Amino acid sequence: MLTTQRKQVILSRLQRDGQVVAKALSEEFGLSEDTIRRDLRELAAEGHLHRVHGGALPASPATGDFVQRQAINPADKSSIARRAAWMVQPGQVVILDGGTTCVCVARELPLSLAATVVTHSPSVAVELMNHPHIEVILIGGRLFKHSMVSVGAATIQAIADIRADFYFMGVTGVHADAGLSTGDLEEALVKRAFAARAAEVVVLASREKINAASPFVIGPATMATTVVVERDTPASATNDLAALGIGIVRT
Repeated sequence: MLTTQRKQVILSRLQRDGQVVAKALSEEFGLSEDTIRRDLRELAAEGHLHRVHGGALPASPATGDFVQRQAINPADKSSIARRAAWMVQPGQVVILDGGTTCVCVARELPLSLAATVVTHSPSVAVELMNHPHIEVILIGGRLFKHSMVSVGAATIQAIADIRADFYFMGVTGVHADAGLSTGDLEEALVKRAFAARAAEVVVLASREKINAASPFVIGPATMATTVVVERDTPASATNDLAALGIGIVRT
């Protein structure tokens, strides 16, 4: 089998099973694990998968910049955002992450809602400008332009003074074993800090993020209290998360 053919088989296995194991592939092809690891490295470099210890997981397609991500499944994001906005009750303090889905959540909050929203996203803050009864606390720091959020030591220091009811977290990967992940280390650290300051962590995950992984781990999947997914997300995609005790909410 040619290398290109072998890579196509690896990708088909990945699509079918949601993960591949280097040892199993080496036995299937009758090749050394070193050869399989080289294939996985090359496929990872091309953006087709994300390597983990012993094998690989699907790479999240949701790693483009803020503008690019706005074009990914806008209807699904709006559906997830409406369900998330419904969770917010008057008088609560909620943290809204950066990212396009959280901007949609801000847009879906009713104009009559009296609550406090903490965010490190200027885009979320601007979206809430015309909500007369929502107090907006904008966390500062260095602006990470790729995602339009504040990051860095000053951001994390300010987060330590917050106690929130909910943290609506945006991610690029949700996987029962690989955990919650994103494409930037500083973003991952900020998300981890926010999660530590909220009574409940609600992960907003459109279908391309489920069972996918990105390079930087925010925390274990169990960091999430709830994961909100589209209504038509198959149970087979979320069964492993549910088995960990994570609530699965379909829009």
